[in-house]
Amino acid sequence: MSTEAIEHEIPGTVMFDGTQAMKGYALNKMCYSFNSASSRDSFRADEEGYMERFGLNEQQKTAIRHRNVLELIAAGGNIYYLAKFAGIFGLSVQDVGAQQTGMSVEDFKAYLKRQGDV
Repeated sequence: MSTEAIEHEIPGTVMFDGTQAMKGYALNKMCYSFNSASSRDSFRADEEGYMERFGLNEQQKTAIRHRNVLELIAAGGNIYYLAKFAGIFGLSVQDVGAQQTGMSVEDFKAYLKRQGDV
């Protein structure tokens, strides 16, 4: 078996691999902290200070400010941790899916429903 990395290309998709995990460590650690209500409250009270506390880089801070899941994934975010961030703002899985596909939430929900009818 070859020890060379196998490259998988899915157009428009950021693969979460070891490099992305290292890149997003601070971001994912911060999002994991949102399991705690007091951490969510601290973030809401001072987003900039909270991001600084976890050592987010400028790309990650910008993505947080934009509330954009695709930017967060590109910045090393793991969707499982990002869901904790999205929950602070009442974003549902459908909201996140709509962002990921570039659809409106209504169109994304209709798309999901059509898939269930197949």
